[in-house]
Amino acid sequence: MIDRQALVHRHNPYTSSWDPQSPLSLGNGNFTFTGDFTGLQTCVDTKTASIPRCTMSTWGFHAYADAPPDAADLRLHTFIREDGSTVGYMSDPTGQEDLYHALRINPHRFHLGNIGFRFASMKGSGTSLLYLDTDLLAQVGHMEQSLDMYAGVLKICFTYRGKRVEVHTAVHPDIDALSIKVRTSLFHEGELSLSIRFPYGSHEMSGADWTGEDRHATDLQRTSDSTFLFTRNMDEVAYTTRAGFFSAASITAHQEGPHSWYFTTSAETLELTLHFSREPLLSQLPSFETTRAACEVSWRHYWQSGAAISFEGSSDARAQELERRVVLSQYLLAIQSFGSLPPAETGLTCNSWYGKFHLEMHPWQALHAVFWNRPSRIERSLEWYGTILGGACERARSQGYAGARWPKMTDPSGDDSPSHIGTLLCWQQPHLLLFAEALYRVSKDVRILFRFKRLVEDTMTFLVDYLQWDPVHKRYVLGPPLIPVQENHAPEDTLNPIFELEYWRWALLTALAWKKRLGEEVPHKWTEALDSLSFPPREEKTQRYRAHERCMDTYGAFATDHPAVILPYALIPGPSIDRTVMNRTVDAVLENWKMESLWGWDFPSLAMACARLGRAEDAVALLLLDSPKNTYRMNGHNAQIGNDSLPLYLPGNGALLLAVGMMCAGWDGEERPAPGFPDDGTWIVSHEGFARYF
Repeated sequence: MIDRQALVHRHNPYTSSWDPQSPLSLGNGNFTFTGDFTGLQTCVDTKTASIPRCTMSTWGFHAYADAPPDAADLRLHTFIREDGSTVGYMSDPTGQEDLYHALRINPHRFHLGNIGFRFASMKGSGTSLLYLDTDLLAQVGHMEQSLDMYAGVLKICFTYRGKRVEVHTAVHPDIDALSIKVRTSLFHEGELSLSIRFPYGSHEMSGADWTGEDRHATDLQRTSDSTFLFTRNMDEVAYTTRAGFFSAASITAHQEGPHSWYFTTSAETLELTLHFSREPLLSQLPSFETTRAACEVSWRHYWQSGAAISFEGSSDARAQELERRVVLSQYLLAIQSFGSLPPAETGLTCNSWYGKFHLEMHPWQALHAVFWNRPSRIERSLEWYGTILGGACERARSQGYAGARWPKMTDPSGDDSPSHIGTLLCWQQPHLLLFAEALYRVSKDVRILFRFKRLVEDTMTFLVDYLQWDPVHKRYVLGPPLIPVQENHAPEDTLNPIFELEYWRWALLTALAWKKRLGEEVPHKWTEALDSLSFPPREEKTQRYRAHERCMDTYGAFATDHPAVILPYALIPGPSIDRTVMNRTVDAVLENWKMESLWGWDFPSLAMACARLGRAEDAVALLLLDSPKNTYRMNGHNAQIGNDSLPLYLPGNGALLLAVGMMCAGWDGEERPAPGFPDDGTWIVSHEGFARYF
């Protein structure tokens, strides 16, 4: 058996310097706190930081007061379908730029509140924010940061002007609460205090606007000697922050601005818990020790349940780094990708695309949980699909289709956001079936069939109706108009993109199996669509797969962005994929593709395709390929270097875990142990608890 505690501990993040590109975070899936080198959020912003230090939650969405109520006034761009009919999409901002932009940025996730230290003798530590870490760093020494992922506790030690400060921070596993414990003589010396500040919401990466003080309201009420209640009103958003102090000495609150307070004490130890909620917490706030104990139980259960993999004893020099990425990715996804909503691409760390989530990314971030035998981790977010089913059906109807068409870039409401690309994507449509089938195949629980029955049927109704009949070749086709996974193809020209085509085929086969399991009659239209569906497009001379039928230069001008030609043999076991042709296709991708254009999840997807083809060495090499967007920071985040808007990218972390799990446990038809890893003796692959992939 794998010593899981030792496995996690050997990859706990530790540093003795401050790297603003690798801040450490704590969270519970619905609530995440990211701190700086003080363990809190003392430096609100810096000119050198690439990752803001935010406090964010799944429920923390805000819309500007002047935001449009809906998209009813947006003029649609009309496309002509292959069969001559027309369909309208929210894809053209021309002449309606303000409305288009407003619908994209609203609602947006926002920074709930800043908790940091206030240094009395430092210029700029009051209501004006600390914008330069260098000012504080000049006074700081003996810095140590360590995150105990097995216990869920962040420990920070540093000296300020020679005086030691020790900070322990933890996020409660069950409520949106942050608990802090600080030991230092600087409190009773009057040099240090604790500050709590609240910004106005923003669609920018930081989720915070520190200049709009007159656009929101904060009220502080002292409810007892040791508890305070902040009431927040920001346009239509209302929430509370309850602060409970657990110190022997008295606490004094000082207001510095309309949304800024600092708290002083004569004690050398300060304990504080802050609870953020749309409704006040009526029960007593947990102390730091209570939170820490709850974290230890919760995190121990997380690491001891489900699957685990260790490369200890491997002689391949890459093994330790891969193990580090795997362990850290499990932690990062647990704290911000398994909440009650599908996760944004930067989770709850900061805003990407305004904090909205992209449903085509949901499997890359969360599907691995099923095959790592942690299916309960994704169940909360899957329930959300049922809440937006009505809107999905209306979206399909408005475009002339039956069934349910799921949004692409969305928020808790399930409304689609305007986009010249996003509204024309369709590869998120079968995802619901992918999740449901994964859950069923691992558990064989018939209740799953009934739980997802309506969602699967409405999804499949759309998938079938979305197909177009080609009377010349007597077949069903996909597009135009559509934009495929590889987003550099024009929607008007894209016909039968390879991944989407095979994904539709896989979904049809799977849906037919669902009907048989339920003892129900299979709709004739489903079997007709399957029997007459087009086959994956190939290049005639080279016998390699094409991006789509009308793409004449797949491995030349179009050899950038996501290499979708391999996806039908990665995320799914493409039902009509020819293994020999796919081998040639992978060779062509590795030889011709501009690897710097790939995104974080592309490297694991390539590895999955190589693993299926028996190319284990290629699979491992691709997982660890030295490429700008395959960089993993000290904190485990998959940085997308070259894309300034994405200092972290959780689909890369999730895809890594999906690929590694598949490479360990194998897939249908593959019985060898750890078939995705070289069997030349350089890799010692110890694993337990994995479920076989599709």
